Amino acid sequence: MTGTNLIWFLVIGLVAGFLAGKIMQGAGYGLIGDLVIGVVGAFLGGWIFGLLHIAAGGLIGLLVMAFVGAVVLIWLLRLLKRA
Repeated sequence: MTGTNLIWFLVIGLVAGFLAGKIMQGAGYGLIGDLVIGVVGAFLGGWIFGLLHIAAGGLIGLLVMAFVGAVVLIWLLRLLKRA
């Protein structure tokens, strides 16, 4: 991964985390928490899409992948919080 790709990956993750934080109901994790969740969720989304053999191309596809990963991560964190 080149430096430019890493920067785009982080930006997409930050946007996805912000959007996921706004979409998911309930108390959020704050702006910084949502952004961190977005970056980690981007990794998770890439892993999930890879398992399902779904190719996400272009900027919109990558944003959708990161968003799905961030939503899944928020869901998992809330599940762990209840336990």
